[in-house]
Amino acid sequence: MAEEEGGGGGVICAGTVVADYVVIVDQWPSENSLSNIHRQTKTGGGGPFNIVKDLRAMDKNLPLSLIGLVGNDDNGHWLRSVCQSSNIDIEQFHITTDETPTSYTYVISVESTGRRTFFNQRGTNALLDATHFNFAELMKKNRYNVFYLGYLTLLDQLDSIVNKETVAVQVLKQAKQYGLETVVDFVSLPNDLYSKIAQLTLPHVDHLILNEIEAGLILNQSFQQGTFAHIEQAARYLMEHYHVQRTVTIHFDRGAVCITRENDSTIESFHQGSLLLSDGYIKSAVGAGDAFAAGIIYGINKKWPVQERLRCAICVAAMCLKDITSYGGVRTIDECLQLKEQFQFRTIEPSTLIIDVKT
Repeated sequence: MAEEEGGGGGVICAGTVVADYVVIVDQWPSENSLSNIHRQTKTGGGGPFNIVKDLRAMDKNLPLSLIGLVGNDDNGHWLRSVCQSSNIDIEQFHITTDETPTSYTYVISVESTGRRTFFNQRGTNALLDATHFNFAELMKKNRYNVFYLGYLTLLDQLDSIVNKETVAVQVLKQAKQYGLETVVDFVSLPNDLYSKIAQLTLPHVDHLILNEIEAGLILNQSFQQGTFAHIEQAARYLMEHYHVQRTVTIHFDRGAVCITRENDSTIESFHQGSLLLSDGYIKSAVGAGDAFAAGIIYGINKKWPVQERLRCAICVAAMCLKDITSYGGVRTIDECLQLKEQFQFRTIEPSTLIIDVKT
């Protein structure tokens, strides 16, 4: 399937880039108590970095570029070298001229559940702004089809509001002027301006990809005990009232829903259950949401139908779960899609709870 259909263009990813210190522990401790570290590793992280690494694993020939800002420190130079070694263009992966450190995160993952908690140093990500983007230069070098920006509400300068629009909107407008389809993701972290940032930014977004937590933060409600019907309604509301242009995709433990009006003004709904994975398959959930986004982006770039994009995203996310790092588990697109032959998809009904509660 990877060689079928779709454009010969590539993907530009921009935004949050971090050095991740992934720490595997036996349990999440209560305050003032102890948890045992089983192992740890250093890896790259953040939506843009994870997605370009996922896409490179999926397709060795796909043109890829990363836009971001790192410090003039060991982590910054290491992240750039990792990208270069994977044939990812880093012409606009900038190095700051001041002492601000490269953003980094301690990712604490509980071994028995794969659940993770993040401790983040904002660092250089907070300084990334519109001046770091030059689409004209990028488009001279390669043909690109898709521009991904994430995570909104975690990028201080791009989230700032100037003349009744976010600075991110300036960047998205530029991307659209060069014919790029825009894809945006948010972070699962409360922010007083979360809904306002979404309200100002989303009318300039072609494809919105987020999880149920982020959807709840935008809409000021909780979906933690919600059903598929609730999530589908939320996705439709984001399309109709926040004016996302083409698709809204919300992913959750048991699957995903995509609301679309790509073909005409009629809004359609698609859904896909997650894979029923075997016991012991999941090593960590770190990066699984970004892997899901990579699958959607790959499908957008290849101009696949919505249902095929969702199946692809579910399979890439499942492949990511096999490794403790945020992208180390992802393989070629054909290997990812083979998972649908190995495992069954869940059946989703309107009353299906979105959280996979273990009993």
